[in-house]
Amino acid sequence: MKNLIVALFLLTFRLSFAQTTTTDTLAVHSIEGIVNQGFEMLSNINGDISSLDRMRELYLPDARFTILYHPNDSFPVAYESVSLNEFFEYMKEEHEYYEKGFVQYEIGKVINEYNGIANVFQSFYAKDSDNEEARGISSYQLIYFDDRWWISDVLWTANTNGVKIPEKYLTNQKDNATKPTR
Repeated sequence: MKNLIVALFLLTFRLSFAQTTTTDTLAVHSIEGIVNQGFEMLSNINGDISSLDRMRELYLPDARFTILYHPNDSFPVAYESVSLNEFFEYMKEEHEYYEKGFVQYEIGKVINEYNGIANVFQSFYAKDSDNEEARGISSYQLIYFDDRWWISDVLWTANTNGVKIPEKYLTNQKDNATKPTR
């Protein structure tokens, strides 16, 4: 279970496409597009490692990544929070775990947007090469400027403490979530 929790810590940031692939420039023009682009980069079926530059294109340079643990996750801390650069350094050090295979699927998404800010609650199912499974929610905070969306922060947790994902987060819902109206 500990490996899967660590995988969930990296879940939102796993890179899995070829080195020559670049971020889909159309994806950053909608909330759903940028979140889906990031999510596609997470699932590592074959253990491929992509360019960190591709992932960096989705996030603000000072983005933060925070995971909330639960008492039965066997971690000595309640949460961990790292910067974009700290996360990438960790990915370089721990990529062998993902070479064995890690896959995740979106099981629901709720998008809220107002005047250039947005929040996305994305429910997921994840499974690693040791067949450990988890479900949980990633919460993305986004901002719109320079004619595109940017991910500013990500917060996530798994249901390892037995708390089920509420039904409202297991469907796809969105408001008028493309570009802010001025």
